[in-house]
Parts: sequence; structure tokens; C-alpha cells
Amino acid sequence: MSSHMVVVGIDGSPQSMAAADWAALEARRTGRPLRLVHAWHPLATDADYPLHAESRHRWVENRLSAVHQTLAERLPGLRIEVERVAEAPVKVLLAEEAELLVLGSRGLSGMSGHLLGSVSLSVIARTARPVVLVRADFDGRAEDSGTVVLGLDLRHYGNAPIDFAFRAAAARGTSLLVVHAWNPQLVYGYASAPLDEELTAELQEREERSLTGVLGPWRAKYPEVAVTGRVAAGSAGRVLIEAAGGAGLLVTGHQLDHPGHSSRIGHVTHGVLHHAACPVAVVPHDGEPDGDRDGGPAA
Repeated sequence: MSSHMVVVGIDGSPQSMAAADWAALEARRTGRPLRLVHAWHPLATDADYPLHAESRHRWVENRLSAVHQTLAERLPGLRIEVERVAEAPVKVLLAEEAELLVLGSRGLSGMSGHLLGSVSLSVIARTARPVVLVRADFDGRAEDSGTVVLGLDLRHYGNAPIDFAFRAAAARGTSLLVVHAWNPQLVYGYASAPLDEELTAELQEREERSLTGVLGPWRAKYPEVAVTGRVAAGSAGRVLIEAAGGAGLLVTGHQLDHPGHSSRIGHVTHGVLHHAACPVAVVPHDGEPDGDRDGGPAA
């Protein structure tokens, strides 16, 4: 199986159907094949209720066939494969030789909502590949040309998420907004009040200079991408969610210490996965902005 594929998990839910739409557009945009993967784990109750299990599988099969046919008609020329595996979804998705994994998301907009699916979180925590989460309300009938937003922590970052965001903006022919949030309370200490305005402005300028320095080599590598850097004081999660309002894609990093083993998903990434309205790409990295390691220019 080729690793240069876009793989999308299909479970018959509305969000997985939307994920298939997004994945198909991404596959065509980047010239890659698309694989639709349906994995199911036989339940303990299936032995007692075989007709229920058969009905459930038939329903998913019908949905899988329908999305396959719809995508083939909508995007002629796109190579589409279908894979069915009777194993646990997380295990199957982690074993896929893919360049990009796409999954459905039940996340809600705003700052309250219910938990993201356990499959999505488990895959993101363990895979060394980028994963895109797509909500059920994504409209796959129109090309997505909205701004790409990258959340960048200047203290803990790798090149992989930056390169992913620049390539995504270049492929879409759209602009890139790079957002870095910093917390003045971490500088002053939580007991300090009120905050000194002059010192705050000085620190803000320092953060802006740092961001400009990091982005310089990437601007040179992708001169066709119009880039805007934004430094905001406040909660990183809230700043990113607000910046991604109306965006086509939000990109965030996930530091993966040991590929193949679970790594803790940071609270910022966890927050945007639950609450961002647009598709979210989580790109794993090793926390080292090393050009030789991640394939991009040294920052």
C-alpha cells in the first residue's frame, strides 16, 4: 500500500461523511489517491443479537457505497480505494500507510460542548502522521479556499506543523495567518497586579520580533504564500478559536515523544479540537525546530 495517500475513516456517521468530502477534496488538490476505510470491532452482544449486528453492518456498507459513488461522480479522475477491516478502528487507522489521516469530529463551537470521540483522541495521541478532524457541517460541494490559520507556540514547536500550514495555504492559493499567544501573568506572576503597561508593550514587541524571526525562512521557502503574523496576549486556546472563525483550516502541533506510543495531548490542542468550527489539522512533531529533522528551514 502506498504511503502517499489520504486515508479517511468511515463509520456511517454524519461527521465521517463530511470527513470523506474533505479528504476527497484534499486528495484531488494534492494529487494523491484516496482510501475510504471502514473498521469495526465485533461487539460482545453481536453473538446474542446477530440480526442487530448484521443490520448495523448493512447500514454502514450502504453508507460506504453511497459516499464512494458520490465522490466518484463529483470528482471524476480521483483514484478511490475502499478498505473494510474487522478489527478495532484505532488499531486499523494506526496501521494505515498514509500521508494524511482524516476523521470525523463531533466537536461543538463555543467554549462548551461534549467530548470528542475516543477513536479520534487515541489516534491523535499515538500516530506520527498528521490527522485532520472535520465536523459534520462541512460542505464538500464547494472548494474550501478560506484562510489557513496556524497556532504556533514559540517556546515549544517543530518545523512539521509550520511546513504543513504553508503547504496547505500554497495548495489552496490562500493566505496564512500565524498566531502566537502569550500570557502576561506567566511573566509577571499571578499575584502581580496591576500589570505595567510599558513593560507589557515591551514584552509584546519582543514576542512579535521572535515570531518574525521564526517565519523569515518560511516566507523565503514559500514566497507565493501571503503570511500575516499575529501575537496576542491571553489564553492560547481562546485566541486560536477566535482567530479560526471563518477560516478554512486550523493547524496545530502535537509533540509526540515516542512515535507509536501514547503522548499527552496538550490542553490547547485538546481545546481547539473540541471547539473550533473549521477543520483542524493536528501535526505531530518532536519539539525541535531542526531543518534536517523535519524537512524545513531552520528557524
